[in-house]
Amino acid sequence: MGHQHSHGHDHAGHDHTHGANKKTLIIAFILISAYMVVEVIGGIWTNSLALLSDAGHMLSDAISLGVGIVAFTMAEKVANNHKTFGYKRFEILAAVFNGVTLIAIAIYIFIEAIRRFREPVEIATQGMMIIAIIGLLVNILVAWIIMRGGDTKDNLNMRAAFAHVISDMLGSVGAIIAAILIMAFGWSWADPLASIIVALLVLRSGLAVTKDSVHVLMEGTPMNVDFDQVAATILEVEAVKTIHDLHIWTITSGTNALSCHIVVENDLTIGEMQPILNDIEHRLLHQNIKHITIQCESSDTPHHDGLLCDLNEEEHHHH
Repeated sequence: MGHQHSHGHDHAGHDHTHGANKKTLIIAFILISAYMVVEVIGGIWTNSLALLSDAGHMLSDAISLGVGIVAFTMAEKVANNHKTFGYKRFEILAAVFNGVTLIAIAIYIFIEAIRRFREPVEIATQGMMIIAIIGLLVNILVAWIIMRGGDTKDNLNMRAAFAHVISDMLGSVGAIIAAILIMAFGWSWADPLASIIVALLVLRSGLAVTKDSVHVLMEGTPMNVDFDQVAATILEVEAVKTIHDLHIWTITSGTNALSCHIVVENDLTIGEMQPILNDIEHRLLHQNIKHITIQCESSDTPHHDGLLCDLNEEEHHHH
């Protein structure tokens, strides 16, 4: 019976969100980059590892925000014969890069903190405190800008950037607490200890973002889609007898796709099929699926009964 293909894209909404995300990242990038320079100078001047680790984290923030801006810019490029989905996947690659960067920075801070435990150094706590407080205020401002202007729920790239900034904020809090402890009790070990706590938070964020991004690259079922529920929803449509070769994946943040084969009555015409396909599409739009491709087959067409596609058994496919 051939293929029926449909889109459920809300282009205006998507473009608006995309534009807001990009603008938010540019503002955050300028603020973070400017203060990173201050923190690097301050960290060297005060001899504080907590400040330097926070500055290192801010550097990763600046890089990740910069990569995020490039990703959004790349995603604006239209689809072509070589990239039929356009460059939207670049956002996911940017999120992987951000996640791996966070992990690398966490490992570096761990190593440096262990060295500081063995060889404590003199720290200019007053300067450390002032710089850390200003850093905290900058991070709070950036986090507020991202939360207010960006889509941190569904967009992996924005979520990665937000994770960077929140970890950074906690880094500033750690540096402030360390400065207070050193000033009050002379506990020089508070500085590397604060760094290790920050590193653990950074590592957690990095692992989470990397895991989610790799899941998308591996064409995994989207987190906001229930595979079994989708299959049940399609089978609820009266004319659909069975369903097989069901695939659900994420093209880029906020854009989930589905393809499947449905088996229908033998005597249905293409004209009779269209309302059925429209009904399926409408139902699936409410389950976070925007890009839908369905192949219709009559019940006397040879097909296998499995819901999932076995790519190793090509005789099951009749395209």
